[in-house]
Amino acid sequence: MSATGHNPYALHLDQNAANFVPLTPLTFIERAAAVYPYKIAVVHGGVRRNWADTYARCRRLASALQRRGLGVGDTVAAMLPNIPEMFELHFGVPMNGAVLNTLNIRLDAEAIAFMLGHGEAKLLFTDREFSDTIGKALNMMEPAKRPLVIDVDDPEYIGGQKLGQLDYEAFIAEGDPEFAWQNPASEWQAISLNYTSGTTGNPKGVVYHHRGAYLNAICNAMVWDMGLHPAYLWTLPMFHCNGWCFPWTIAATVGTNVCLRQVRADLVFDLIKKEKVNHFCGAPIVLNTLKNAPDEMKAGINHRVKVMTAGAAPPAAVIEGMERMNFEVTHVYGLTETYGPAVVCAWHDEWNEKPLEERAVLKSRQGVRYPMLEGLMVAHPQTLEPMPKDGKSIGEIFMRGNNVMKGYLKNPSASEEAFEGGWFHSGDLAVWHENGYIDIKDRSKDIIISGGENISTIEVEDVLYRHPAVLEVAVVARPDEKWGETPCAFVTLQPGKENTTEEEIIEFCRSQLARFKVPKTVVFGPLPKTSTGKMQKFVLRERAKVL
Repeated sequence: MSATGHNPYALHLDQNAANFVPLTPLTFIERAAAVYPYKIAVVHGGVRRNWADTYARCRRLASALQRRGLGVGDTVAAMLPNIPEMFELHFGVPMNGAVLNTLNIRLDAEAIAFMLGHGEAKLLFTDREFSDTIGKALNMMEPAKRPLVIDVDDPEYIGGQKLGQLDYEAFIAEGDPEFAWQNPASEWQAISLNYTSGTTGNPKGVVYHHRGAYLNAICNAMVWDMGLHPAYLWTLPMFHCNGWCFPWTIAATVGTNVCLRQVRADLVFDLIKKEKVNHFCGAPIVLNTLKNAPDEMKAGINHRVKVMTAGAAPPAAVIEGMERMNFEVTHVYGLTETYGPAVVCAWHDEWNEKPLEERAVLKSRQGVRYPMLEGLMVAHPQTLEPMPKDGKSIGEIFMRGNNVMKGYLKNPSASEEAFEGGWFHSGDLAVWHENGYIDIKDRSKDIIISGGENISTIEVEDVLYRHPAVLEVAVVARPDEKWGETPCAFVTLQPGKENTTEEEIIEFCRSQLARFKVPKTVVFGPLPKTSTGKMQKFVLRERAKVL
């Protein structure tokens, strides 16, 4: 305001329908269908659907949900692989006002049962491939709290059994393809629910809003320079942070969703060639799988392919191998709480002149903030005082902006703790380089990232402590060439149980945990502790590196 107190730009007019509309990624698909109705939106086996047909199916879905009594504040869960129906749910569910909860298909029945109950899912879409896990999960729930089950019958999968009253096609047939869905009343309205890996106790339900989903979807297209009509291969699970918001990104860019049930090198290379795929995302393990595939699989790719990776930084040898295949790697970083990637290792042209080893070091850094992330810093975990940008001083990564979660479902204390001081506390420890690029050095909660999946050491330790021969245990990450990291268990045995074998411990874990969480290595012996009895995990991490 001027010194006179007069502001001629205060028009004394309220926002109105002509000049303000709540941001939502749902408008992306409406525009795609209106402007490019006949562009192919989805490819899956023998299925090829254009944007007009896909939009109509999403509207049918929203209408069918409404006719079943679902609306704002209701949760719709999905236990699905990367198939067209999973893509449609990202639009049809929020068009109805409901909230989409995509479930991790690799979790065990106990975890799934907790999420269905905690999220109060009213309806569950599930693929036959997961009927065993879902069947067990439903049996763990009180009958009155079980969701209505709708089977998704994908012709690309043979096996499993149906659990529901009807299948997906019959369900959406109940709906109107001209359903007049409405934008959310507020862009702060919840659009999806994603559960963390449960580093302490039960998983936390991360709530996304329409505004954040809209902005992060646009950021994806910007930082990757996707342009119009990308051919995007679904190697990244759509259950991971809503596929890092890429279902909405592909609608915004009017691209083609090339679906993939199972990530296998032969299928990936075949689809890249057949569908001229030029973009895909995945953990470093996916890149490593492709790099080590037989040369005959790689032959015949004559176009540039962009790859976005996150999790453990891709090793230099993997980056080199991908570049030789004409694949361009972009490294990003984020958390479930930040809608997936919110930080990118933004590339500078002059870095291309550097030796490969130096380029790999630069590319392994997590980088700088997304265009619509308002703040990123490395600071003291308690005081929030920014650390010097010297590449040495370790602090915690803090973020703020519209692409930070709304909060944790039914957990106000955890939400307040995460947002203390007006910043989101990531729990990840990093250094800050002179050019402002962050570089993760450790994870304050000892999370293990294996093949792109987060594994809680506390959860694995709890299982190991149930074994009658185990006296004490500590689980840490062990570097792994294929998976990035795998769980390594250091175990002190009970007196008289010294004959217990590594295989016996591992087999016990297999009966209690999802397979990717099972320790690949078990080391027996005394555990290092401080004078107060606290486990010195940093010592064990160093031991694990040389095993």
